[in-house]
Amino acid sequence: MSEATLLLDDGTVFKGKAVGKIGTTMGEIAFNTGMTGYQEIFTDPSYFGQILLMTPSHIGNYGVNVNEIESESIKISGLVCKKFSETFSRPAAFESLQIYFERDSIVGISDIDTRALVRHIRDKGAMNAIISSEIFDIRKLKSQLKDAPNMEGLELSSKVSTTKPYFVGNENSSYHVGVIDYGVKQTILRCLEERGCYLKVFPSNVTAEEIYEWDPDGIMLSNGPGDPAAMRKEVAELKMLLGKGIPTFGICLGHQIMALASGLKTKKMHNGHRGVNHPVKNLSTGKCEVTSQNHGFVVDKESLKNKKDAILTHIHLNDDSLAGIKYPSKNAFSVQYHPESSAGPNDSRYLFDEFIDLIKKYKLVKTL
Repeated sequence: MSEATLLLDDGTVFKGKAVGKIGTTMGEIAFNTGMTGYQEIFTDPSYFGQILLMTPSHIGNYGVNVNEIESESIKISGLVCKKFSETFSRPAAFESLQIYFERDSIVGISDIDTRALVRHIRDKGAMNAIISSEIFDIRKLKSQLKDAPNMEGLELSSKVSTTKPYFVGNENSSYHVGVIDYGVKQTILRCLEERGCYLKVFPSNVTAEEIYEWDPDGIMLSNGPGDPAAMRKEVAELKMLLGKGIPTFGICLGHQIMALASGLKTKKMHNGHRGVNHPVKNLSTGKCEVTSQNHGFVVDKESLKNKKDAILTHIHLNDDSLAGIKYPSKNAFSVQYHPESSAGPNDSRYLFDEFIDLIKKYKLVKTL
C-alpha cells in the first residue's frame, strides 16, 4: 500500500497509507462521529467540498450496497480514517469501498491517529487540509493548500443541484410537493413519497414564479453544502414564496435559507455538528430526540430575539444552539438536523407527518 500525507492549514502533518485513487485533494476537514452509514455519508451532497474524518475504528468493512446511496456519486472531497478495509463480509454488498473510491476518483488516507486529529480540529476549529499520495514535499503541499477556498462565503449548492426539474412518484398522489434541490438526499424524497406526495424537484436557482406555475400543495427546502449567506438570489426568491402561505418545510441548508429569508442571521460554527447521536429537545413537547446532523453553519439564536413571527421550537442540548424554528404566519417550519436520517435514528420522522398535516389544512382552506 502506498504512503500518503495529510497537511492541515495550520501546518500540522500526519503520515499514513493511501486510500482510494492515488492523487491529491483539498477541502475543509470535518469529522463525523457516526458508527455506521458511511456510504450514505459519503454520498450526501451536504459534504461537497469537505475532507471527511471518520471516527470509527474501521471503514469499509461492510462494503458498498447499491441501495444505500443518497446521490448519484460520492460527494466528499477526500477521506481520513484509522483503518480502511479493502475486503468486506456482507453478502448484500456488491463491491469494496476501495473500488468504489477508485471509480469516483476519491483520494484518502488511513492508518493515522484519528483521535489526536479529532481533538486538534475540535480545539483549533474547522480549517482547510490537503491529502496527497503522489506529492510528499511539504513545501509543495503548503503552496497548493493556499489555493483552497475558504468555506465561509462559498456558494456550493449550484454544484450539486439538479440542472433541470424532474418528477418523483405517482402523479395521482394526494399531495403535490415542490422540492427545491439545494443538494437533496434521496431519503428525503422517499420519506415524502411514502406519505402520498408527488414531487417536482426544482434546481436551486428556481424562481418563485416557476414554482407558482406548478401550484404545489407544499414546498420542501432540502439540505445542501456551503455558506447560506452566499445564496442571496435563492434567499430573495424564497422570501417571495413564503409570503404566499404555502406550507413549507426546511431541512439543514433549507432551514438556514428560510431563516435568512425571514430576516434572521447565520454564522460559521467553530467545528460544526456531524454524526448520528446529537441530542435535540423539542420545546413544544418537552421530549428529546437523538438526531442525525451535518452542518458547519447555524442560525444565530441571538437574531431570533424580538422576532414575533419566528418561534424557537428545538434546541441542541450539547451547546444550546438553535435547532428548529416555526413561522406561524408563513405556514412554515424548519430544523437544523436530518429527520430522514438514513442511516441513523428515526426519532424525528414525525416532522414529515407534521408537514403533511399542514398541507391537509392548506388544501381544505383552498377548497372552501
